[in-house]
Amino acid sequence: MARYSTKRSNTIRMDAGTRVFDISAILIVSLAAIFCVLPFLLMLSGSFSSESEVILKGYSLWPQVFTLDAYRIVFSTLGGTIVNAYLVTIYVTVTGTMLGLLTTSMSGYILSRPDFKHRDKVAFFVYFTTLFSGGMIPTYLVVANVLQLNHSLWAIILPGLMTPFNVFLFRNFIKGIPNSLVESARIDGAGDFRIYWQLIVPLSKPAMATIGLFLSLGYWNNWFGYSLYLISDKDKWGLQYLLYRMLSRVTDAVRDSQVIVEQLPSETMKLATAMLATGPVLLFYPFAQRYFVSGLVMGSVKG
Repeated sequence: MARYSTKRSNTIRMDAGTRVFDISAILIVSLAAIFCVLPFLLMLSGSFSSESEVILKGYSLWPQVFTLDAYRIVFSTLGGTIVNAYLVTIYVTVTGTMLGLLTTSMSGYILSRPDFKHRDKVAFFVYFTTLFSGGMIPTYLVVANVLQLNHSLWAIILPGLMTPFNVFLFRNFIKGIPNSLVESARIDGAGDFRIYWQLIVPLSKPAMATIGLFLSLGYWNNWFGYSLYLISDKDKWGLQYLLYRMLSRVTDAVRDSQVIVEQLPSETMKLATAMLATGPVLLFYPFAQRYFVSGLVMGSVKG
């Protein structure tokens, strides 16, 4: 009887501790979510606010004087250029993400196969690139002079196709798929590519969604590559680099006192351009969110 009461009291204490932990975790995560969402709400509100109100009263969660001046000036200044920049960025993002998923998944699948004789050596060379890198100047010389991709959008797409982290993430995820499925498909007469395409890829949706999100964010937010390889080709500028150039001109104009602040809302323009750059990403993320956590966790814990 005493042993039963002791066991019951321990169970009650464990249940109470679990509830305290759950409540604490919910509060901490809720506070973290608020701190993450708050800057975005301030940015959204500021982009629809008057420049004078922002300068006098600061930022607020709700526009004090609602106006579309910042967006109007951005579109009137850039005109059709911003539409072309959107199309270029979408093309680079979609093409790079699709090709990156293909090359990364095929590489991860090969490195996960137990019948690949030299997989440990190849995996070491892939891992070696995470420790040492040639740097910016050798990379530029290879892309511009050796591959002769200067003034081409492939100079933006090719360098970001594969990263060691994504390859190992996909490889570790595939290790969770029973090898008996692959052997059964091989017995039924399926070839290597058919096994990869019709068996591995459908079972790897969480990993594909996670890697696709990483790739798309990298291509969408890339601006430095345009400044290296496409600085003189305005028709090939991406959205991020175009907005960067516009904000640089606005900042220089305000600093040199060439315009009146009320006539050129520099602060609200910065917020408006940030919204234009991040808006499509916010629309894309919810579709990959349900796969993101499972793909990242499962691909990181399996050896």
